[in-house]
Amino acid sequence: KNHISIDAEHKLIRRFKTTPANVHDSRVFDDLIDPDNVDPQVWADSAYRSEETEQVLQDAGYESHICEKGQRNRPLSHEQQANNRQRSKIRSRVEHVFGFQENSLGGKFIRTIGLARAKMKIGLMNLTYNLVRYLQLTKGREGAPAAA
Repeated sequence: KNHISIDAEHKLIRRFKTTPANVHDSRVFDDLIDPDNVDPQVWADSAYRSEETEQVLQDAGYESHICEKGQRNRPLSHEQQANNRQRSKIRSRVEHVFGFQENSLGGKFIRTIGLARAKMKIGLMNLTYNLVRYLQLTKGREGAPAAA
């Protein structure tokens, strides 16, 4: 699995972590938090939400915008659903990265033997995404590199 942290404004991958598919997203959350990021807001889907995560973010000075999740026999209220819709507008920027990798880089399914090779392939896919995104961001600017 490719777990990523992106810059919400520019959609560039800031950090990533590669794990076997059986590792839950919440297990790598701490690895994705970038202490050099000046934006104090954290946007994530409900897989990352827990009391422990919320406390860690609060103690570190981050503002949590992690989607809330319903539980059996306790569905989300209309207000919580509306809040999740608002959060998803920003959080969906991460899905654009995965969409690009799926459509332009041969998919997200990694066919390698061993985690080391999977890490290398995912790392190269993330690097390629950032390079293409950089070209998109600088296109038309004076002094910008020319796209081939």
